[in-house]
Amino acid sequence: MAERALQTLARLYGVQPSYVDVWRKRRWSSHEAVLRALQLLGAPLASAAGAASALRFRRQELWQEMLPPVLAAFGGKAGCPLRVPESLSGTKYRCQLDLEDGASLAFAGRVEDLAIQRAGVVERVAYTRRILPLPDNLPHGYHRLHVELGGRAAESLLIAAPPLTYRPSPRQQRIWGVFLPLYSLHRQSGSAAGDFSDLAALMQWTADRGGNLVATLPLLSILWELSDDPSPYHPASRLFWNELYLDPRRSPGFDSCPAARRLAGDLLAQAAPGDLVDYPGLVRAKRRVTEALAEAFFSRPSPQRDAMLEECRGNPELERFARFRAAGERRQAAWPDWPEPARGGRLAPGDYDERVFQYHLYAQWEVGRQLASLTAHADRRELLWYLDFPLGVSGKGFDVWRNQQLFVGEAAGGAPPDSFFTQGQNWGFPPLHPGRLRRQGYAYLIRSLRNHLRHARILRFDHVMGLHRLYWIPQGFRADDGVYVRYPMEEMCAILTLESHRFGARIVGEDLGTVPAAVDRALQRHGIAPMYVLQYETNPDKGPALREVPAACVASVNTHDMPQFAAYWQGLDIEDRLGQGLLTAEAAAEERRRRAGLRRRITEFLRAQGLLASAEPTCPQVLEACECYLAASDAEILLVNLEDLWGETEPQNRPGTYREHPNWRRKARYPFDQFSAMPEVARVLGAIDRLRRRA
Repeated sequence: MAERALQTLARLYGVQPSYVDVWRKRRWSSHEAVLRALQLLGAPLASAAGAASALRFRRQELWQEMLPPVLAAFGGKAGCPLRVPESLSGTKYRCQLDLEDGASLAFAGRVEDLAIQRAGVVERVAYTRRILPLPDNLPHGYHRLHVELGGRAAESLLIAAPPLTYRPSPRQQRIWGVFLPLYSLHRQSGSAAGDFSDLAALMQWTADRGGNLVATLPLLSILWELSDDPSPYHPASRLFWNELYLDPRRSPGFDSCPAARRLAGDLLAQAAPGDLVDYPGLVRAKRRVTEALAEAFFSRPSPQRDAMLEECRGNPELERFARFRAAGERRQAAWPDWPEPARGGRLAPGDYDERVFQYHLYAQWEVGRQLASLTAHADRRELLWYLDFPLGVSGKGFDVWRNQQLFVGEAAGGAPPDSFFTQGQNWGFPPLHPGRLRRQGYAYLIRSLRNHLRHARILRFDHVMGLHRLYWIPQGFRADDGVYVRYPMEEMCAILTLESHRFGARIVGEDLGTVPAAVDRALQRHGIAPMYVLQYETNPDKGPALREVPAACVASVNTHDMPQFAAYWQGLDIEDRLGQGLLTAEAAAEERRRRAGLRRRITEFLRAQGLLASAEPTCPQVLEACECYLAASDAEILLVNLEDLWGETEPQNRPGTYREHPNWRRKARYPFDQFSAMPEVARVLGAIDRLRRRA
């Protein structure tokens, strides 16, 4: 009885006691993990024995909620669920719908005239859930619905959104572009890592070759003063950017600041010539330049300073972020270790140094200015910037400090065991609380999306399955003993479709792995582009060696989390996994055998497609044929990993490792000045451009 009550309670809180794993077997989460997830979501129970009492409380709580906190309406039509005690069925209701543009609509009626969708009895009180019809042809936007009846009042956020995300004109379909992490982009002049000026040069070069987009990894803020982890998928905030990518030579006042010019010369001179980005040295050197610029900036009035102050008035979070960073530097500690009231989100002037605050304020303002310039340049060339929206943020960062009620600090997001990570994965970031996120009206999510969409014309939503459910690992539990928690996917999809239209941006969902059918249906229903990754779409057994490329997808040979093509073709990734202990010697031998057979099948497939002529093709020839196969397909977007074009074998990231390998640190083997003139690079990109334009 208690077990049945616990499972029903889990369902009502959006906790999944079981799931189907990658081997298509049903796997049950432990009772302890389910119980802890329920507690973290707010269920009032100390043990499984209290499940029946907590279930009665939850049912009563849900039936007493007259309106849902959020309602998604697609295509201009909506009906709102209205929960009322049956004793009030004869009363009159009054509604007011406050539209985003300031207009209001009022309407009224009797509860008994509303269609009953469901009935229930909780604690001897009878309830009905009825459908409250709303006006047709609702304008797109965020509206507020107010309902009064029987002396009670309730309010709901109504998201009226297009059914599909933004779709470009036909001439912006079947396009192609290049991918390279910005930190890895460097020049022969000895730059320590890429910056926004280097990105602008890559954009210009791509457009000159017929390309339509440039893709990068997330460029969000990292707490350099507290962390040695440069992962772009573990940022301090999704609202602010990484000052490391500033080009100080483009900052206002640089030419008139001798100290900044001198320090910039030192920065260039100290640029490490090695294969890896020296983040500590680069952060220190670039900061000295930016500090000199900030000091000069604040020392005298100027139109630029007036513009910054105006921006701060419109975006008070900018100053809060700068204070947060300055306070962290003052204490040399992450915010969970600060004393109250600073730990609780309140900072006083004595908690930070004014000069450090001004540095971070200036750095973020200048990042925004350079990003806006970069976006305007790309728009003029009709070049699309493809940005990545990470799934989570660091628990030590600004977003969690600022929105502590939204994040569940006693759990971490991750993934259950699969064939690659047999013990599961703990990604280390605190998950968002789905109920509190709804009650907040998704304000944090909307702000984060807008921060990206101001610049991105294509936004890739990392681990898009997180819109539907996320694997929670409660603190103290192993990664293979987590539990899935559900999220309101339709409501978040409404936000995505609405914001994509407002900014004219396409939305891409990273849907690799074992994807629930509900996610596939939602992506298709709302026009969120799926991904087709060739190395993931191979068929080692029967049928075509490469699965058909669907239309309206983003196609690529690999991703930043996969081995480079040359490494994959040679099987170096198998040796890598063997070395990490992820494969036994026997399993590695079987993998090598399967990979050899797959190489034969892919070669035969490409030859049958007329894309390979050689009987014994080289790895570069096979890569070019694979890129041409994708270019000739119906994929809406083709993304080319530039490092594949010169046969790179070292990955940018080895998932599941941290200190064992230099993840997110490796510079491109060749500087921009060199690879941009390579004949083999020009040949492959030229072939891709011709095939894409042919349609």
